[in-house]
Amino acid sequence: MTNTPTGSGLFEPARLGPLQLPNRLVMAPLTRNRAAADGVPQPIMATYYAQRASAGLIIAEATTPNAVGHTYPHIPAIHDQAHVAGWRRVTDAVRAAGGRMFLQLQHGGRVGHPDNSGLTPVAPSPVPLPETIHTPSGRRASVVPREMTAADIRSTVADFAAAARRAVDAGFEGVEVHAANGHLLHQFLAKNTNHRTDAYGGTIAGRIRFAVEVVQAVADAIGPDRVGFRVSPGNTVNGIEEGDTDALHPAFVEALVDTAPAYVHIVFADPEQPLFRHIRRIWPGTLIANPALGRGGPLPEDGGRQAGERLLAAGADLIALGRAFLANPDLVERLRVGAPLNPVRDEYAMYTGGETGYTDYPTLTAASGRAGTPEPAGR
Repeated sequence: MTNTPTGSGLFEPARLGPLQLPNRLVMAPLTRNRAAADGVPQPIMATYYAQRASAGLIIAEATTPNAVGHTYPHIPAIHDQAHVAGWRRVTDAVRAAGGRMFLQLQHGGRVGHPDNSGLTPVAPSPVPLPETIHTPSGRRASVVPREMTAADIRSTVADFAAAARRAVDAGFEGVEVHAANGHLLHQFLAKNTNHRTDAYGGTIAGRIRFAVEVVQAVADAIGPDRVGFRVSPGNTVNGIEEGDTDALHPAFVEALVDTAPAYVHIVFADPEQPLFRHIRRIWPGTLIANPALGRGGPLPEDGGRQAGERLLAAGADLIALGRAFLANPDLVERLRVGAPLNPVRDEYAMYTGGETGYTDYPTLTAASGRAGTPEPAGR
């Protein structure tokens, strides 16, 4: 990678609700499977996030708001006081390193298994995940989820609101409601996973209702300027087929304009796509764009900088990068000075416990010959 000029909009400060961000680079939520079996964040997670505190904003990894929403082994949670205490260690470390954090709230819906949660997964309809799922004993066949009743829907909305309050108690500046990537809220949005005939199914207005109610309840609980929500239009991960993407997502986004959350976060954003431009036109608040960088293929040599700059030019306010932050604790500085990036060394290590592939990526300082553990960024 050749040196590049520093005069990029990525390094300009920005506001997000009450927060002043030192730059427009956001660390996207990245599942890393380093929590304890009961979902309590472990001390190594504090080290990991503090190393990356120079990001304008860190959105911490997908965290379940209740037990039945648990997806895979060693996923963090935020539904009891032990979870709050564990996350408080993380946010204290990040704040001491000069950073700011939101927490992503994710309910897996049918993306779950009794071996992981002890419970039968729930979903809008009894349509199983069309693939196997990770469990402590290896990959297992998915189970048919239980269709959520009206009481289940009400209690789940309340669980999201309670989780948001706990996140604030744990020191997070806010939360991101995950309505993307084939998890519960996305399952309600999509035609192939939502076969309901009540007020939460059928038409677009019915299918977006649950997700809208969740975001509104979370905004009521902690204030809309502390809340964002994430969408992935057209994403087929976890067996999702939306059916009417170009109409569905503008309707969902527009339904939340009056609630005024702090941001909408678009996954695999493409500035050339009419849908991205449509959402930008109708959304008056902050738009975080996560560029499509090969969807699992090799990272570009610049880590996504050029793609991010194109999205800024197309109207995005903040740019979320995932794997580039995973492998580069000091990504902001590397992009600023045009330094080479660490590659992601081992995809398997992304989802296994311990330091390897997690907290052992070197900073520029360490790579230049100073021994020792990578220094926390942002000090």
